[in-house]
Amino acid sequence: MTLRIQARLVARLYICLLLVLTAPFASEVLAHGVAASDKDLITQGRQLAVFIYLGAKHMVTGYDHLLFLFGVIFFLYRLKEVAIYVTLFAVGHSVTLLYAVMSGTHVNPFIIDAIIGLSVAYKALDNMGGFERLLGFQPNTKLAVWIFGLFHGLGLGTKLQDFSLSTEGLVPNILAFNVGVELGQVLGLSAILIAMGFWRRSAGFHQHAFAANIIVMTCGFILAGYQLVGFATQSSL
Repeated sequence: MTLRIQARLVARLYICLLLVLTAPFASEVLAHGVAASDKDLITQGRQLAVFIYLGAKHMVTGYDHLLFLFGVIFFLYRLKEVAIYVTLFAVGHSVTLLYAVMSGTHVNPFIIDAIIGLSVAYKALDNMGGFERLLGFQPNTKLAVWIFGLFHGLGLGTKLQDFSLSTEGLVPNILAFNVGVELGQVLGLSAILIAMGFWRRSAGFHQHAFAANIIVMTCGFILAGYQLVGFATQSSL
């Protein structure tokens, strides 16, 4: 790997970190899920196209989801393996999203988003072999991805309830939203896999993999920290 390529790689990784650092100052960083600007799109009755759009937008713009999935596929080289892990995440995400909306289950979004941030840190630590070094064994990665998928879906299901969803056509709308999430996930992962494909063919991939996961883990802890600060601030009001 040439010095120029190495410099580009490091610059891009730190841009990722910078985006996470500045994200909490955006207008809706502490409101995980659908942007408030999309609230007007959610009206009465069945709105399949609208919910597909909202689901796709949620995934494509969900930096926490993309960071987690980036960590999940970091060392996956076969498309079959990628499909298995992504499917596990999607199933978990879909189950709790549907359950939360249909049952009216509402959890504190700050706590859920903090757990989502920790899921990013968890996967990065897993990629570095940290659990084997610290605990002496390797947790079940597939199970962990599925469980964190449950939390990701629960966070979004909680946020969707803020929009006073109509009971008319609710199930088809939520299913359409999940379809949109899958479409957005395919788009986001396609871009990640293409970039990873070029990076993996370089001579310095394994040399920089550890540093990359350090940065991803740092991003996860920063995301969790901001959410915990938001929770503490909210509780003190």
